[in-house]
Amino acid sequence: MTSEQVADRTADAGTAGQDGSGQDASEGYQRGLGNRQIQMIAIGGAIGTGLFLGAGTAIHKAGPSLILAYAIAGLVIFFIMRALGELLMYRPVSGSFSDYAREFLGPFWGYVTGWTYWLFWVVTGITEVTAAATYVNFWTKDSSFHIPQWASALAFTVILYFANLISVKLFGELEFWFSMVKVTAIIGMILIGIGVITVGFSDAGDTATFTNLWSHSGFFPNGIRSTLMTLQIVMFAFLAVELVGVTAGEAKDPKKTLPKAINTVPWRIAVFYIGALIIILSVVPWTEFMPGVSPFVAAFEKIGLPAGAGIVNFVVLTAALSSCNSGMYSTGRMLRDLALNGQGPKFLGHLTKNGLPLRGTSVSAALMLVGVWINYQWPGEAFNYVVSFATISGMWAWIMILVAQLRYRRKADRGELPQSEFRAPGAPWTSLFALAFIFMVIVLMGIDENSRVSLYCAPIWAAIMVVSYYVLKSRNPQAFARKDYTVHVDEVEKTH
Repeated sequence: MTSEQVADRTADAGTAGQDGSGQDASEGYQRGLGNRQIQMIAIGGAIGTGLFLGAGTAIHKAGPSLILAYAIAGLVIFFIMRALGELLMYRPVSGSFSDYAREFLGPFWGYVTGWTYWLFWVVTGITEVTAAATYVNFWTKDSSFHIPQWASALAFTVILYFANLISVKLFGELEFWFSMVKVTAIIGMILIGIGVITVGFSDAGDTATFTNLWSHSGFFPNGIRSTLMTLQIVMFAFLAVELVGVTAGEAKDPKKTLPKAINTVPWRIAVFYIGALIIILSVVPWTEFMPGVSPFVAAFEKIGLPAGAGIVNFVVLTAALSSCNSGMYSTGRMLRDLALNGQGPKFLGHLTKNGLPLRGTSVSAALMLVGVWINYQWPGEAFNYVVSFATISGMWAWIMILVAQLRYRRKADRGELPQSEFRAPGAPWTSLFALAFIFMVIVLMGIDENSRVSLYCAPIWAAIMVVSYYVLKSRNPQAFARKDYTVHVDEVEKTH
């Protein structure tokens, strides 16, 4: 590749209209997501069920040491996001990590990544409607008007499906306000908690103190092993931070908005996870938490604000629905990316006049209805079943991001590809560290008998992927052939 071709290729998907394979980077999508919306989607995507519901179980297992688990995992997440940012600035496309896996590892890996990430969001959607149905029980469990958990899950799935039949700009606006509610609630809880600890007002004022972080059997009350075993719950809480990569094809100015969103990761983790947990565990000793109970609701009940607990329950309900809404957004686009590359049913490549992948979203929403059946059959265990499988499938996308970034960096350093304008600091060592950490979490999931079910399902899914890949490849070899991602000068000029 000549230097002129490299330069023109970098003029890239977002401005030249090419994604490296001759296709429009937005591929028919409307670039309706502005900086304000991208920022809040990035923030809100990481604040959901894992923090508001899953943290209760993790606190019960690890105690205050959960704070350290979130801090270390948060550092790994930042390494992953910077690796993704480097790829996004090299070539911002709607297929994101699926497309990068296709380019740097081969068609098979792009195929597996696209379908696995789609499966992740379908399973996550089931998780989120399960959590939302659980939150509804907060108001109905002691009343005569009890709503079955499966009925709530069904209603939420249907409502969110129709919410996705709108323009991407309106979707971004809704997500902005959903995220604003979550952010406001967490900051409000932190400020009230600080007031309880320092001034001593409310019923919890006499016992609220930072010494609660170590005075009840120490910072590691159940040992380091128990802390390590909570890492899958911690990593699940961070799943969806990579969603900003999927928005690349619909962001108004991806070269500016995406780096800003990625660089907010450290302070988001510091405030919304570490800061919130420090305050909560100072107000409420870890020994008082029970699995399946939101730590935020428990904190407000301890403070003596029953109305506050109801408000927080509404906020976490909003958080779960927001995350599920984002899932429906991403699944439709991932299916369409697969269809455009000949690795999925062609009819899923259709867009509405408003630039929405309606058919892909409809297929995904239909499969999310499986969550209704799970809630009907096992209302008490539904959340734990789907969390473990969502974690392993979601981490696959992170693995592909890191491996693709390592391959890209190697080629860029050799001068075969243009250097990204947003290079990951410390790479390749930071990417290798993140990969090692992810594999450690997978090993720990195999040790934990409650999480092991996801590893039993993984080989089955892998077998389906391998068999389907070779069957489809035999029918359409061209769709699974390696593509030339080089954009030549004359091709770029035609797009202007």
